[in-house]
Amino acid sequence: MQNAAPEEEVTSLHDLSATDLIAGYRAKQFSPSEVLEEVIEHVAAWEPHIKALYLYDPDGARAVAKASTDRWQKGEPVSTLDGVPVTIKDNIATKGQPIPLGSASVKLVAAEKDAPPAARLRESGAIIFAKTTMPDYGMLSSGLSSFHPLTRNPWDLSKNPGGSSSGAGAAGAAGYGPLHLGTDIGGSVRLPASWCGLVALKPSLGRVPIDPPYVGRVAGPMTRTVDDAALMMCVLSKPDRRDGMSLPADTINWRAHDKSPRKVRIGLMLDAGAGQKLESDVRNVAVNAAKAFESAGAVVSEVSGVLTREIIDGLDNFWRARLWDDLSKLSPEERGKTLPYIHKWAEAGAKLSGVDVIRGFNATMAIRTAAAKLFCEFDYVISPVSPVVNFPAEFAAPLNDPDKPFEHIAYTVPWNMAENPALSINGGYDAKGFPIGVQIIGRRFDDLGVLGMAKAFEGLRGPQKPWPTPPKK
Repeated sequence: MQNAAPEEEVTSLHDLSATDLIAGYRAKQFSPSEVLEEVIEHVAAWEPHIKALYLYDPDGARAVAKASTDRWQKGEPVSTLDGVPVTIKDNIATKGQPIPLGSASVKLVAAEKDAPPAARLRESGAIIFAKTTMPDYGMLSSGLSSFHPLTRNPWDLSKNPGGSSSGAGAAGAAGYGPLHLGTDIGGSVRLPASWCGLVALKPSLGRVPIDPPYVGRVAGPMTRTVDDAALMMCVLSKPDRRDGMSLPADTINWRAHDKSPRKVRIGLMLDAGAGQKLESDVRNVAVNAAKAFESAGAVVSEVSGVLTREIIDGLDNFWRARLWDDLSKLSPEERGKTLPYIHKWAEAGAKLSGVDVIRGFNATMAIRTAAAKLFCEFDYVISPVSPVVNFPAEFAAPLNDPDKPFEHIAYTVPWNMAENPALSINGGYDAKGFPIGVQIIGRRFDDLGVLGMAKAFEGLRGPQKPWPTPPKK
C-alpha cells in the first residue's frame, strides 16, 4: 500500500498480482467483475496522462469478466489465468481488430483470427480489455508513433517508457492490472521493463509460438513479479502449429521456478563490446546485483561482451533493408505517413548492396557463435538492460539520431539473435527514484532457470519503492 494510514493498508485490487487475484477468486474474497471495475477506474485516472492503450473496450471486457465470475462461483475456472485482466500489444493479432503496427502508413484491416499468444490468453479466460501502443513497425525503443498518441512513463511523465512494447510497459507500471503481453526482437519487452520497473521475459526463440515468426522475434510476459511472468508462461508456451519456428511441446512446470544461486557460475557483463556508453547509475545497479548473487553463494566473474562495432553496424544494415522492403511497396503518399525518424532510417536501406545486407544478416551468426562460447563457461550472465537511466518522452531513441539507431540495444539484441532466454528485472533506482533494470541471461532453452534466478534476485535486492500514482487533478 502506498502512502496510506495503517488502518487503510489494503492493496487495491488493480495492484494485486495475478497469483493473488487467483487466490482471492478461489477464496471468493472478490470476483473478476469487481477487479475489472477497479482496473477501469484506475485507467480513467491514468490514461489521459500516459496514453498506453489502443482499442480499449471496457464494455466488452465486462461481459468476459461476468462469464469468468460465474465460472468461479461454480468452482469451474478454465485455467490459472481465468478472470485476470490482461493487455496485448498492437502487433499481436486479435480477431476482428486491425493491426496498425504503430504506423499511420499501415492500412487498417481486421485480423481474421487471434495470433497464437492472444489465442492462448483468450482460451485461458483472461480478460483482454485493451491493446497497447507501440512505435512504427516496432523499430523504436520509444513511445513515439505516427499512429498512436505519445505514450509516457508513469514514473516521470517527461520521460520515455521505452519500446517497442511501450504501452505495455506504461500500463504495467501504472497498474492496469497485473499481466501485459509484448513482443521483442531486439529488446522490446526488456527495455520498457527496465525503464518502467517491471519484470519482462524474452523467452528462447520458439518457446512461445507467434505468428508471423521471424529471426529473433518472440512474445513475452511483462509483469510486476517473477511469479506472474511464470504464470503467463504456463499459458503462452502451449503449442501452435502456425509457428514453423516453435519448439516442441514441453512439460515444463513453470510454477516450479525456485532456484538457489549457490555455486552457480555467473558472468558479469558491464561492457557490451559496442554501443552507447554505460551511465554510472546503471553500472552501479548491475554491480550491486552481482554482489547480491555473490553473497548468496554464486561464483561471479566479469566477462567481455559479444558485440563488435562491425556486428552492430551489420545488424543496422540488415534491419534497414528489411523495413525498406516493406515501405517500398507502399505508395509515396502512404510511405510519407511513416514517422520521419523511421522513414529516414529505413530509406538508407535502398542504397545498400546485396553483399552489404547478407553481411549484416551474417552478424546474427557471429553473435550466436560468441554466445555459445560464452555459455560454455557460465550458467548465467548478468548485465545492464539499457546503458542509460532514461531519456525524454519525445525522443525516438536515447540518442534520437537515425544514423545511430542501435547504440542503446547492445545489451539486449545479442540474445534475440543467439536465441537465449533473457529477463529484465528492476534492480534499483537513481537518486530521483527512477527504476533501473538488470538483465539475467541463460543458456538456450533454460527459460525456467532464468525465471529461477530472477526469483532469487527478488529476495536479494531489498525493498522496492511504491509504484507511481496518477497525478492529482
